Parts: sequence; C-alpha cells; structure tokens
Amino acid sequence: MTGPYVGTVALVGQALRRDRVLASVWALVLVGVSYASAAATSSLYPTAQDQVAAARAFNATPAVVALYGPILDVNSLGELAMTKMTVLYAVFVAALFVVLVRRHTRTEEETGRTELLAGTAVGRRAPLAAALLESGVVATAIGVLAALGNTLGGLPIAGSLAFGASWCGIGLVVAATSAVACQLSASARTCGAIAAGAVGFAFVLRAVGDTTVSWLSWLSPFGWSTQLRAYSDPRWWVLVLYGTAALLLGVCAAALEGRRDLGSGLISARGGPADAAAGLTGPVSIALRLHATTVLVWSLATATMGLVLGAIVPNVTDLLDSTSARDLITRLGGEGAIERSLLAAELSIVAVVITGFGIAAITHAAADESSGRTDLVLSTVSSRARSFVAALLIALGGTGWLLLVTGIAVSLGYGLVGGDLVAALADVVPAALAQVPAAWVVVALAAVAFGTRAAWTPFAWVLLTGFVTLGQVGELLELPAWTIGVSPYSHTPLMPAEGFDPVTELVLLALTAGLLGVAWWRYRSRDLG
Repeated sequence: MTGPYVGTVALVGQALRRDRVLASVWALVLVGVSYASAAATSSLYPTAQDQVAAARAFNATPAVVALYGPILDVNSLGELAMTKMTVLYAVFVAALFVVLVRRHTRTEEETGRTELLAGTAVGRRAPLAAALLESGVVATAIGVLAALGNTLGGLPIAGSLAFGASWCGIGLVVAATSAVACQLSASARTCGAIAAGAVGFAFVLRAVGDTTVSWLSWLSPFGWSTQLRAYSDPRWWVLVLYGTAALLLGVCAAALEGRRDLGSGLISARGGPADAAAGLTGPVSIALRLHATTVLVWSLATATMGLVLGAIVPNVTDLLDSTSARDLITRLGGEGAIERSLLAAELSIVAVVITGFGIAAITHAAADESSGRTDLVLSTVSSRARSFVAALLIALGGTGWLLLVTGIAVSLGYGLVGGDLVAALADVVPAALAQVPAAWVVVALAAVAFGTRAAWTPFAWVLLTGFVTLGQVGELLELPAWTIGVSPYSHTPLMPAEGFDPVTELVLLALTAGLLGVAWWRYRSRDLG
C-alpha cells in the first residue's frame, strides 16, 4: 500500500506513547490549577456583593485586564473564578502544543529520523499529519478534563463545557500554527521561536484589544476565549472560529510542506563565516554564543512580564474588597502588607517560570550529546569537564540573570505606578534574588538526570511540574504540610513580605552544590550517548 499518508495511524500511536508522561503531567497540572481556582473562589469571595466588587475592581485596572482579560459579566462567579485560566493559563496550554508539534516534525527531521522513516512504508506527509492528529487527541483530552474539573469545583456544567472547549480550541490553533512555523526554517530552535513569537503576538494583540481598541481582541484566539462568555451567556458559535482557524492553518502547513525538501526550510539558512571567531575556542564560549539569542529573548520577555506584574501591585487593595480574601492573601504572603504579599507571590511564580530556562539549557546539552555534537567537541582539546561546566554555566547563570532582570522590571513597574522607585528597587530586587537558590536546586536535579543518562533529562520537567503543584496550589488543595515542603520553592523566604532567611538560603545552596557534585560524579563515569 502506497500514498503520502500511509503510516499516519502508526505514527500517532508512537507519538502518544512517547509523550504519555509529558502530556499527562502537563495536562493534569493545568486541570488541577483550574479545579483549585474553581473550588476556592467562593471562599475568597463568599457573598455576591464581594464577587461583584472584585470583578469590577479587576475591570477597573488596565494592567490586570491586559494580563488576565476582562470579566464581561461581573455577576458571574464562573467568570471571576476563571479570570486567570481563560487567557493567562491558556498560554500554558498553547506552550504544550508548540513542544509537541515541533518535537514530532522539525526535530525529527533535524536528527535524521524522519529520513529513516521515509525509507520504510511511511508516506511523506504522514509525520506532519500524525503530529496534528496527536495534538487533536491531546487537546480534546485537556478540554474534557478541564470541563470535568471545573464542574467538580462547583461551576455550572454548560459553562464548564464551553470553557473546556476553549482550551481545546486554543490547543488546535496553536498546533496548526506550530506546524506552519516548522515549514519555514530547517532549525528546530528557530521554528520554536517563530511559533512562540506567534503565541506572544496573539497574547499582546488581545491585551491591546481588551484595554484600548476592542475589535483587535477578535483577531486573537485568546480574545475568542474571553468573548466566548463561557460562564455567563455562552456564545457557542465562537467555537467555530477555533476550528476554522485550525483547519486553514493546517491546510497551509500541508501546502508549505509540499514546497520544500525534506530537512530544509522555506527560509534559506544563512551561512556562517568560514573561520570561527578567536573567542570560540572551547565549550564555554561556544555555549555562550549558541544561547545568546535565547537569553536575549527570555530577558525581554521576563522584563515585559515584570513591568506588567509590578504595575498591578499598587492597585491590589481595590481587588480585595472582602475580609476573607484579604486574610487569605496575607496568610499566603506572610505578615507584611497586602502589596508586599502580592509581590512575594508574583516573584515565586516567576521563579518557577524562569527555572524552565535552566532546565531547557540542560536539556539542550543532552540533545547535543544524543545528536553527536558533544562527541565532535570532545574530539578536540576540550575536556569532558569543560563541556559539563559550560552547560551548568548557562543553566545556573542564566537563571540568576533572568531573576535579576525580573526583579528590576517589577521594581520599575511597581515604583513608577506607586511613586517610590528607589524604595521599590531596594525591596524587590533582593526579593527576586532570594528565589535563586530554590530555582538552582531544581536545575541541579536536571543536571543529576543529565549526568546519569542524557535520555533522562526531560524528566526534570516532571519534577518542576510536581513542585509547582505542591508549592503553588498546595494550600488551596488542602494538601498536608509535609508534602508542600517537598518543593524547594516552599522554603524560600517570602520577601519583601518577610525578612531574609540566611539559614534556609544557605541550606538550599548547599543542597544545590551536593546535587551538582552527584551530577558530575555520574557524568564523568558514564559513556556518552
């Protein structure tokens, strides 16, 4: 049997098997956070008056609307409960499908595995079709689980179904967008950057539309999630927009795939210089050169996010009109003022996101080893120790740098809106840097996985996901205190709401050093590959 789509079903099964841990953990965390938000909102705002006042306060703060989207019906408990989930957490849903589609299309071509499959009874178009079909299965599962979780959390069934469908729709649109991006460049990293840039542009377009020119929101799938009005007066026809956009983008990706050669991209790769620069003499300098663009992009993204988060803080008292809401936020953030507690909560969340950079850097080193690039580097005068140090330098140093950038950006947003920039810098920058030891512990765990076996490195994402679940929503889910304490983030002093805790920070740093020692011990004694 021959044809361009032969073998698609088998490839879908293989992809689902490969992604069973990644997709399952990612989906369960998203659904768990959504359930926690649905279940906790009624206790945060126990009366209808509290709920309406909070919704109006959200809508009255442009920075909050830009980040989370507007609440179109202030009388809807569901819209209030899903404020963060509708837009902000939909971005995390989108990120999953960027990873999945790139992994099974461009990354497979870059490593040569697609060419091996093409030599068997697998059609040329089967890998792309399989990646999109797998994304459809995963998106549907996430949508169904989100609807079920929100229903169990006490929200209406119809609204929960509409909300779950919006998450599913976001997944389908982003999967098709990523498929288009993967036809443009022969580099998996560039394709990922294009897809992530498209998601970021859609988010910014929605933010501008929700705060200024309203019709712009209709040009973004994240805007459709808000305009769906899942928990007030569902506009079921909006779901057609997701399907139409995903279909058109999928057809576009298939058409573009037919216009390029296997392993190439529509955008021609620019050749580098014939001779390497004098500074590129070893693994450390090469790693710095390779990750320079990534660090720059992350720096710009975290700076933008920090400015928005900092600008929200001075208006937080308007968002907490109920006594119970104030009490809970104060308990989550320590004994300081509500603004300082929110700053501490924001920085703890940002620290988790930035830890992802460190894990990605370690994962990149593992990919270099699997593809044989590390062998090429070590065939020169470079040593295994220098190669290992290069990966750690990027992962640990980059994580610390991004937290510093975030601290400065949050200080600027908070200080410029609040009117005291110097005090904001003095309070927030040290608080951001206090998150570094906890982030380094997780990065060090990724290094242990890499040192043991390159193929085990992706399991660091599972650890990070588990720590997020335990540390960020543990109290809302009423988990035992000892389980929450497993997360290193739960031990970080909640500055600036609380004072600096040198003992805890030193313990986390010592733990990091010990884990790095274990990682090196395992790496130096094992065979590469």
